[in-house]
Order: sequence, then C-alpha cells, then structure tokens
Amino acid sequence: MVADTELRELAPAAFTHAVPALLEVYEAAMHPPTEQLPGRASVMNGHAHYPGFRSLVAVRGERPIGFAYGFHGQDGQWWHDVVTDALHARGRTRLARRYLSDPLEIAEVHVHPDAQNQGVGRAMLHALCEGRPERTAVLSTRRGPTAARHLYRSCGFTELLADLSFPGSPDQPFSIMAARLPLRNSGARPPGRSPWWRWTG
Repeated sequence: MVADTELRELAPAAFTHAVPALLEVYEAAMHPPTEQLPGRASVMNGHAHYPGFRSLVAVRGERPIGFAYGFHGQDGQWWHDVVTDALHARGRTRLARRYLSDPLEIAEVHVHPDAQNQGVGRAMLHALCEGRPERTAVLSTRRGPTAARHLYRSCGFTELLADLSFPGSPDQPFSIMAARLPLRNSGARPPGRSPWWRWTG
C-alpha cells in the first residue's frame, strides 16, 4: 500500500552500493536491452561524484520501488554539453542561457510498474528539487504522450527541444524539458512531507 512507502535520501557512497538494486527498478520500468545495463551502472556510479549530487529511493517493505537522482549541471558534463550545443545550433541561445546556466540536472526518475500511478514519481521529483540552490531543473524524457511527460508538465516543466537524438541513440529521440525552481505543485499534495509517505533522511 502507498501508506507503507518511505523516501530515503542516499549519500553518494550508499547510492553506488545500491546501484544493482536500483537497476532492477530501471530495467522493469524502461525495458532496456540487457547489454546496456553495465554501461548504465557505470554512468550512475560516475554521476555520484558530480557536484551537488542528491539521490532518493522509494522503499516499500525494504524493497526499492522507485528512485531519482540529480546533480548540479555545468559545462564539461556530457548531457549538459550535448543539450547546450543543440539549443545553440537551433537558434535557441536565449533558452540555453535561461535554463542551463544554473541547473539541477535530473538524471533519472523511475518507478517500478507495480507502484506506478500512486504518486511515487511526483513525490520523488518534488523531494529531489526541494531546497535546491539552482535556479532551474532540466531533464530529458522519451518523446510522446507518456505518463512521465504529463507529470513533468503538471509540475511546471516546459519543452525546450522536442526531438533531440543523443549520440549513440540516433533512433530514440528525446524531449528536453526545463522548469524554474521551486517546482509548481499543480494542486497535488504539497511537496516536502506529504501525508502518505514517510521521509527518512
């Protein structure tokens, strides 16, 4: 039941220790080719050393059913540079300056299919962004009318690019979205300590 869900913040070392379990959530939610999982694990472990790293795991009965993490985005980081270059190339320099000059880069937000549509993703997203010093939050999500895009839009994210294909994944275009911080609550339960979940720092 949702009432049995806790959000726990993981320090970088605890996050890297938990990566194998978190990848099980990622695999169930995203259905990636199995051969991509070792590379994903390497990326996640590397992100834990980025400035301003914050990670959250949603736990139900000591089983992770969702996770989210992000960090301060800056020049020299792969995702940040690819998106910045794409915005400049498409004549959207003003958007790059507005949203990518001081961003929280939200790298992953995933919920196991068994726990979707219960507010877990929204709770993690708000908790991840709560109290951040950055001016904006930025992320990429699969293109199309997905539940994730609906969630992000309801929290105040707007689309900067509709069809960006990242190097190495030319056949899988992504939407690049961004929002001003703090996030909009959109009439849902308030962010922070929402009544239905317990927070353990």
